Amino acid sequence: MTDSTSCKPDKRTLLFPLFLIIVGVGWLLTAFGIGPSINWVWTLALAAVGVMPFVLYGIDKLTVCVGPFFLIGSLLSVLRQLDLLSIDHEMPLLVILAGIVLLIARLPAVAVPTWAVIQPPSGPPSHQG
Repeated sequence: MTDSTSCKPDKRTLLFPLFLIIVGVGWLLTAFGIGPSINWVWTLALAAVGVMPFVLYGIDKLTVCVGPFFLIGSLLSVLRQLDLLSIDHEMPLLVILAGIVLLIARLPAVAVPTWAVIQPPSGPPSHQG
């Protein structure tokens, strides 16, 4: 018999419900005509994709690339939809951002993802003759 209070639910089970809520909020904002020139479903979905890596995996070399890229992409998308930024400026900004987050991920202070750490084999070494 296991104690159900000692089992922690997998964080990945948060992904789909949270994504549905975010898309629903975007849809509702659009339906209410809030920021009518903004496609809220698209914008909030980009933001959700930016937040989810941090929620699911914490801060590591992968999430510091993916998270900020999508979060800033969401912001740039809003600025473009409000005609405050042209696509001719948005795309180069995203390319520059990709380079910046890749440089940040190279910093020794940023952890390697736990799934990417190679563990040495356990047990005595095998000798081949």
